[in-house]
Amino acid sequence: MVSQTQSHISHFTQISIFDNLRQRSGGEIESEMSFLGIDFSCALGSLRHGQFPEKDCLLPLISKLIGYALVAASTTVKLPQIMKILKNGSVRGLSVVSFELEVVGYTIALAYCFNKGLPFSAYGELAFLLIQAIILVAVIYYFSQPLGLTTWIRALLYCAVAPTILAGQIDPVLFEALYASQHAIFLCARIPQIWKNFSSKSTGELSFLTCLMNFGGSIARVFTSLQENAPQSVVLGSVIGMATNGTLLSQIILYKKPEEAIKQQQQKKRE
Repeated sequence: MVSQTQSHISHFTQISIFDNLRQRSGGEIESEMSFLGIDFSCALGSLRHGQFPEKDCLLPLISKLIGYALVAASTTVKLPQIMKILKNGSVRGLSVVSFELEVVGYTIALAYCFNKGLPFSAYGELAFLLIQAIILVAVIYYFSQPLGLTTWIRALLYCAVAPTILAGQIDPVLFEALYASQHAIFLCARIPQIWKNFSSKSTGELSFLTCLMNFGGSIARVFTSLQENAPQSVVLGSVIGMATNGTLLSQIILYKKPEEAIKQQQQKKRE
């Protein structure tokens, strides 16, 4: 009896040790399935059992992946516009105020999302867009010499106020109001350029590739903002961006042929 009892105890001990090891290894596997805030365990668990992941499992994963894809793509989104200006040495047809307001809008949006503690995948592209937008404005300034006094005042005022906003060192109520106003800022940033394109029936040096990426990114950001349960103001900003970027993109397509015809006529006159 004693030997049987001992053998049973030994057997149960082995099972207990095996279960503990399995639980530990399972926890390690689950931890390994999580990377950059993306939890793959749900989707991989379903696939392991020969099942397609359910909607509640798949959509958050897709949202995270799209979010990080947007962050990666945002590192080059404004480079086509910058390169086009440098290549042609011209800012013809570009609204300086539009690009200045864009910098202000990106600054407010980045500061708000960062200080609200949103996941990096929900707003990370704003950091790269802000850096590129500042470089783009600097390039436009360079090819818009001489600069007026009001332009210098706007630039210096931004440099003085931006660090405080980015650090979130302002009243919370004012912060909310400021973020709410950034939607109007982005809208106002697009309207001068849209109107200039419409009035001249030309988009000048506006980059098709940059506008296309902006439009696609806005559509994707609407989806990720909804999945990340972002504030309604964040979703609204993405919708406004989608509408305005779509308008600019359609203008480039619409005015491309007339602009090419005008260039051909000018070349014929020169000949």
